[in-house]
Amino acid sequence: MRRLTPSVLIALALLQVQASHAQSPYTPAPESQAQPDTPKGAVTRAVLPPGKYYPGTPHNYSVYVPAQYDASKPTPFMIFLDGGSANVIFDNLIAKKQIPPMIGIFINPGVLPALTPQTQSRYERIFEYDSINGRYARFLIDEVIPEVAKKYNLSKDPSDRGLVGNSTGAVGAFMAAWERPDQFRRVASFIGTFVAMKGADTLLAIIRKSEPKPIRIFMQDGKKDHILPDQPYGTFFAGSWPINNQVLYEDLQFAGYDVKYELGEAGHDGTQRAAILPDVLRWLWRDYPKPITAQAPAALGKPGWDPRAQVFSTVSIDKPWQQVGGVYKSAVSPAPDKDGNVYFADPVANTIYKSDADGKVTTFKTNTGAAKALRVGADGRVYASQPQQKRIVSYGPAGDEKVVAQNVTADDLAVTVKGTVYFVDSAHKTVSLISPGAAAKPRVVFDGTEMLLPAALTLSPDQAMLAIGDAQNKFSWSTQIAADGSLIYGEPFYRVDMPDISPYSGVSSVTMDTEGQVYFSTALGIQFCEANGRAAAILSKPELGTVTGIAFGGKDLNWIYATEDGKLFRRPSLRKGIAAWVVSKPPNPPL
Repeated sequence: MRRLTPSVLIALALLQVQASHAQSPYTPAPESQAQPDTPKGAVTRAVLPPGKYYPGTPHNYSVYVPAQYDASKPTPFMIFLDGGSANVIFDNLIAKKQIPPMIGIFINPGVLPALTPQTQSRYERIFEYDSINGRYARFLIDEVIPEVAKKYNLSKDPSDRGLVGNSTGAVGAFMAAWERPDQFRRVASFIGTFVAMKGADTLLAIIRKSEPKPIRIFMQDGKKDHILPDQPYGTFFAGSWPINNQVLYEDLQFAGYDVKYELGEAGHDGTQRAAILPDVLRWLWRDYPKPITAQAPAALGKPGWDPRAQVFSTVSIDKPWQQVGGVYKSAVSPAPDKDGNVYFADPVANTIYKSDADGKVTTFKTNTGAAKALRVGADGRVYASQPQQKRIVSYGPAGDEKVVAQNVTADDLAVTVKGTVYFVDSAHKTVSLISPGAAAKPRVVFDGTEMLLPAALTLSPDQAMLAIGDAQNKFSWSTQIAADGSLIYGEPFYRVDMPDISPYSGVSSVTMDTEGQVYFSTALGIQFCEANGRAAAILSKPELGTVTGIAFGGKDLNWIYATEDGKLFRRPSLRKGIAAWVVSKPPNPPL
């Protein structure tokens, strides 16, 4: 008996109608039939050699090139996961000018070959598609697209790039765009497996909280997808496909995405897709070449809209991040002063810079001993940690330096209106206090042995509490400040969302607004929690790198500043931040 190849088995599994269901009401679309006078594109097949992201694993793929291809022009393209073909549909829609002339890349999931005939191969499909991280996106960007681009002029415009996936492949297609909207902005998801198999179900909450990305999404599922009459809530351990697709669609709508969802009558098969694919492609590519951009929710500001702790109660979509100054060797610890300036440190260059209210950056201090963890006190001095000298110092407006404490390791600071300095020692998991005065000596006021890696500090608006960010845990701590300055009644109070690919939250900086909402720089973006500790929303990073510091700045403390990969960014905020010289009681937290 001839053994079927993995790609054939996958295709059969995707297209098989569940035997217990009635005959599907769907028939292939007319556009799937070849027309005699329609120019026909060419299809070539190739093998992508093993690469960096899936070592030892080759990938079979094919490339469709339309008859109208013009090598002198950058050409739009779509990548279809699980291989297959749509060349006839492409021929017909392109000839009718219902979609632009585009290249189709149809790539199969990889199979790591067995070392001997007596041993098993490793089938990569679930690992490639179901993993909730950016690996598959990087595989497409760094390996697949450059290989095809050796022969064809592929557009670099993200609005010219689309992804299509079925079942688990729908998760892979969506995640690639979600992780890299700078590369892909059109997604078609058929019978998407957004259930609890490898974490796709966690996307539902994160999407609802996150600032929307510039992605257009079409979704499809069937009412009988893993559903039987006597098992109406699903036959599979991971959850209900129709329910989770519906929730995902609602979350996307809530967040403001350009999204469409069709729930049909079929099961976990490709019959509805075969009937509607031409319409899906027309919908995804409508208004081309108008670029796809992020948009605010349709309900924003309308009667009944609940602004509580939402992204757009904090920032505006039409006022994105803007870079301030140039590119530095490093950039951390933005810190505002009373005049609207924001200081930030470049420890690698031993320099502290100052950005004025208009965004002009000048050098404030050189030879700083790799100073970091900047804070401006009520006295107008810039406090900083000098880890190489194991001390904390402060600088006056003219740059004069004073030693605040010696023989200390300070990874972050907080300064009260009276000049008390708190600092965290991440290695020893302690927070210490330095009282005002030249003879003051540090004393430990909090033993964070229950924390994994305490890394960041901020005071509450009334300076009655101190929040401690944990860089390795989803929970960060809230402590009360006793009359003698000690930290008491500590609790793992604040919760942030974690990335799938890393065990660390990545919290490196923390600040608050006047309402007591707490902002954490994390691996997922700038997350903020309500004053009650609940994770509420995620602001997008300025770029695709790692945010190393956040603060409110400007004359009215109503700009959010962030440092990332050697750059300083800012954007206007609808909230106002805290500073050492501004002490106010926040409102009671929501319940």
